[in-house]
Amino acid sequence: MATERPHLAVIGAGPSGLAASLAAAAHGVRVTLIDSAAGAGGQFYRRPPAGLGARRPEALHHRWRTWRRLGDALAARVEAGTIRYLADHHVWCVEPVELVVHALLGPLQEEPVTVRADAVLLATGGYEKVLPFPGWTLPGVVTAGGAQAMLKGGLVVPGQRAVVAGTGPLLLPVATGLAAAGVEVAALVESADPKAFLRRAVALAAQPGKVAEGVRYGARLLRHHVTLLPRHTVVAAHGEQRLDAVTVAALDTHGRVEPGTERRIACDTLAVGHGMLAHIDLAESLGCRIDGLHVAVDEEQRTDVPGVWAAGETTGIGGAALSLAEGQIAGRSAAARLTGTRPDPHTWARAARSRRRAREFFAALDTVYTPPAHWTEQITDDTVVCRCEEVTAGAVRNAVDELGAGDARTVKLLTRAGMGWCQGRMCEPAVAGLAGCEQTPARRLLARPVPLGVLARAGDPEGD
Repeated sequence: MATERPHLAVIGAGPSGLAASLAAAAHGVRVTLIDSAAGAGGQFYRRPPAGLGARRPEALHHRWRTWRRLGDALAARVEAGTIRYLADHHVWCVEPVELVVHALLGPLQEEPVTVRADAVLLATGGYEKVLPFPGWTLPGVVTAGGAQAMLKGGLVVPGQRAVVAGTGPLLLPVATGLAAAGVEVAALVESADPKAFLRRAVALAAQPGKVAEGVRYGARLLRHHVTLLPRHTVVAAHGEQRLDAVTVAALDTHGRVEPGTERRIACDTLAVGHGMLAHIDLAESLGCRIDGLHVAVDEEQRTDVPGVWAAGETTGIGGAALSLAEGQIAGRSAAARLTGTRPDPHTWARAARSRRRAREFFAALDTVYTPPAHWTEQITDDTVVCRCEEVTAGAVRNAVDELGAGDARTVKLLTRAGMGWCQGRMCEPAVAGLAGCEQTPARRLLARPVPLGVLARAGDPEGD
């Protein structure tokens, strides 16, 4: 009597989840790939629906051939029955020990689905770090990744004249992508100091491909006549019904706005971003060890919870190449251990080298791309910090100065900041900054809102 192959559930179909699924399936493991989006690829490989008739979707991407290879391999594995792909499934919980994955199906996220597995691989990616400033809630102000998603996924642009601002490597493809799509990009406002790149020259030069990529983005900015404003920041956004201008200013060497350097730039769109944060909700609920703000893993991408692996941005922000390497390692390791063989690191030696170089490169970038040290000084008391609960910066400051709050959790209890629909995912960095404390993981029992009826039935024996 044949024994059913061991079952690996991979949560997230971005670069790391795809690489892990394909590696595990190729080494004798039955894989269920679960993702909340309608199509595989994650944010990095986001594509417009076929119905939009995009003639050259590859123009919106680099490394398009890598996506074609991954997408074709996934389709072949799904057809062969070695990978079961569940799109539009929103995972809200993974039960420890038994490793039962609970998800909600469809855009309304009301129909429950369960997947039972022998092991789970978390490839849940990351999301943008949002820092408030006066006027940031105006229509026309979007995150940098949001503007990119509109362009990649919908072939639409957020406006006609844009300013791209904040800090981080994402700003470059966003600015060049918008410009190539016909948007007048008035300025790219980057708070990082160019001298910081020189101080990290040795570490950055170890990845010449990445350096060349940055040079190409710079050349495109010049071709589209985009003004680059390094060591600058957005001070405020202006408008009545929607955005019509932003004020930017230069930063001194201590990260403070230099008085008298303010300038007003007319625009109808501000695409702003200050880096990325890892999605760690599922890992936290499973009890995985968290290192700083990401999931801690060993050389095989294993967490400290038996049967749980993690790869990609959830273990530390580092881009698609790092995610692919980590996914391949995690998939091979999980397959070996699930089939009762000892993992052989030599089989993923190339991926391990790529992982090491990418981690070193992004560790250097992290010291360069940091928000201005004194960004909270520009937030007025009437600036909304928590949009869900409409909590202002003044209320947060009052909780700290008058009521004695010393951390974000206490501020939350006193002001309701972080108690809304997003459960603090958007406002946590701002609340921590205003409270003068480091941002720490906020353990959440559920990774997303769940109907009470689904919770009531969660213990039923029925399920996939």
